[in-house]
Amino acid sequence: MAEPIRVVVTGAAGQIAYSLLFSIAKGDVFGKDQPIILILLDIPPMLPVLDGVVMELQDCALPLLREVIPTDKVEVGFKDIDAAILVGSMPRKEGMERKDLLKANVAIFKTQGAALDKYAKKTVKVLVVGNPANTNCLIASKSAPSIPKENFSCLTRLDHNRACSQVAMRCGVSSNNVKNVIIWGNHSSTQYPDVHHAKVNVSGAEKAAYDAVKDDAWLRGDFISTVQQRGAAVIKARKLSSAMSAAKAICDHMRDIWFGTKEGEFISMGVYAAGNSYGIPEDLIYSFPIQIKNKTWKIVDGLPINDFSRAKMDATAAELVEERDTALDFLSQ
Repeated sequence: MAEPIRVVVTGAAGQIAYSLLFSIAKGDVFGKDQPIILILLDIPPMLPVLDGVVMELQDCALPLLREVIPTDKVEVGFKDIDAAILVGSMPRKEGMERKDLLKANVAIFKTQGAALDKYAKKTVKVLVVGNPANTNCLIASKSAPSIPKENFSCLTRLDHNRACSQVAMRCGVSSNNVKNVIIWGNHSSTQYPDVHHAKVNVSGAEKAAYDAVKDDAWLRGDFISTVQQRGAAVIKARKLSSAMSAAKAICDHMRDIWFGTKEGEFISMGVYAAGNSYGIPEDLIYSFPIQIKNKTWKIVDGLPINDFSRAKMDATAAELVEERDTALDFLSQ
């Protein structure tokens, strides 16, 4: 048996974590032969809830789970960790301006970035889920200067999975028959779900998504807005945000970091934009098409971009630049 790896989940008393922790502990993410020490980090008022989550994890009697450590202290939460899944963030409350939300989250992710810098392994892989995820991820990485920027990513896999599923349903195939969808930009309603490079396997034959769907108006209209607005639609229906699907996307994202992407396929991840070939401003966390090998991601370069895509990619970049500049103002205060 391998040595246990240490994995921290923040916001661990929340509903996304409740769907996520079981999958991690039973080996769906880091491998079926990889023992795990789970550290559950949350704010002090949530500690009694965490105790209940610990009891449940113990009661699952999972062979890979070596230890569960509940804590409200960053020095315990981030000590010697191999992977950090930062789910906890300040949610947007009614009447709250976006800049107020950003200010609250800058404080949280500055603290967590500094704690990663001080206590975590320098090889730690950090996934930011808490919204606004791209900018929170940028702040965390800037607050952890001794950890390579490439070790930070934010979650756009949920949007990617949503886009795959929409195309699959439209073509009457299962979602594993759709590949190379791209989510460009921000995990917000400006994101751009792009299927110009996607392939759909229909009855054993691989076709370009536009040829398989045969409805350009839908692909350029309702498809995009459905994926962009899906989170809001779930909240409207459930009166709660996406938890099960978010947890599944987190598992997909981290498993791909650990084990790599399939040959000839790419997925979507928010990563540091330095050195990209798409003209996206460099000091951003932006979602690109990504391939991963040996726990190292690279942006898939050189995909042809038409004018329709260009405009949408630039619009979501502009929103991220504005978010970043606002956040950096708060960071310097």
